[in-house]
Amino acid sequence: MARPSQLRLIRNAANGLGRLAAMGYALVVVTNQSGVGRGLITPRQMAAMTRRLRAMLAARGVRLDGVYVCPHHPDDGCGCRKPKPGLLRRAAREMRLDLRRSVMIGDGARDVDAGRAAGAVAIQVTTGTKERTRADYLAKDLLDAARWVTRLRQGRG
Repeated sequence: MARPSQLRLIRNAANGLGRLAAMGYALVVVTNQSGVGRGLITPRQMAAMTRRLRAMLAARGVRLDGVYVCPHHPDDGCGCRKPKPGLLRRAAREMRLDLRRSVMIGDGARDVDAGRAAGAVAIQVTTGTKERTRADYLAKDLLDAARWVTRLRQGRG
């Protein structure tokens, strides 16, 4: 997908993110975008996609605190491409976040493994995937993940 107009929010994404933000969590997107490294999309197109995502969420009352992109080709061996935790650590350092008190929510093994390697709680959402991981919690969508985080913070996770 290279056109911002093609971007769609998944079911309950804005609701779940809004709930996490209300609990005081910073909302940070950490994403692998090898299409840039492969020459399939330009950095400018990636920036347009990010602006579109921010605008779509803002229209639903949700503000992203940060977006961190690994644009490298999978064969580049960079330290920022998930499942390596480099991009999460960079975001934490720049935003002054404590990864041990953070939650990494993603839809696959790379996300879960990066979160665990960084010391965060790892939640897998199954929206759009059947892959199973070693996540701390398996959620049907972002709202379900946010509900579980609420229970976890209350000591009932």
